[in-house]
Amino acid sequence: MKNFLVVLFTISAIFYSHSQILKKAIPDKLVVLTFDDAPASQYSVVAPLLKDFGFGATFFVCEFPPNFKDSTLYMNWRQIKALDKMGFEVANHTHTHANVSKLTLSQFNAELEYIENKCDSLGIQKPQNFAYPGYGLNATALEYLQKKDYVFARAGGNRAYDPLTDHPFLIPSWATNADNKNEIIHALDEAKKGKIVVITLHGVPDVEHPWVNTPPKLFREYLQYLSDRNFKVVSLRDLQAYIDVDIAKGSIVPDLDKPLKN
Repeated sequence: MKNFLVVLFTISAIFYSHSQILKKAIPDKLVVLTFDDAPASQYSVVAPLLKDFGFGATFFVCEFPPNFKDSTLYMNWRQIKALDKMGFEVANHTHTHANVSKLTLSQFNAELEYIENKCDSLGIQKPQNFAYPGYGLNATALEYLQKKDYVFARAGGNRAYDPLTDHPFLIPSWATNADNKNEIIHALDEAKKGKIVVITLHGVPDVEHPWVNTPPKLFREYLQYLSDRNFKVVSLRDLQAYIDVDIAKGSIVPDLDKPLKN
């Protein structure tokens, strides 16, 4: 009888925590679009198309070091501010696209604060979400994001996000390129039964990083596919309408052994 009661209590506790994590049920066909690295095409190509389709999105911005070939291939801060004014989420991808797993806490703080201060100086809403550059992460980075009051952090892993089992600082995603259309279409169909599909895109096109290039024609095809099939396309911050992040963080142990890189 004692063992039975222990099992019953454990099951009840799990059910209670799961029911409390969700503020409301996750609808099928819920998709989050995220864009990394701030290439200029995100302003000139991506944002207008997203507005045409009425979709939300999160832009994880950074400033690459000056040794990259042509700074005009990246958004300037006036353009990033325009994205904010258009209603898109501007989020933190570090100052220099740094691998945070190799940084000291003071270095990580400086990387985060550079983007935070830039946003503050321009009247852009303070970044509350983060994406790991190159999917580099460790337990210390998660702890520091918590101290900094970040809400969500996006990784990779090529799998759907389950809010009941995936920690909010370890949100998985699929990444697009010019050649994986079938994979992405298949991934979108995973947005069901309480799971959310998060997609990572870079430049549309991406001139300096062709391995993550998404051609504009293909990008439009994705948006049309989502629209025709009545997907709900939102930013990462919009997930707070569905997920009680504080309860999720308190009840889900971060599992760094799950796939977290693309």
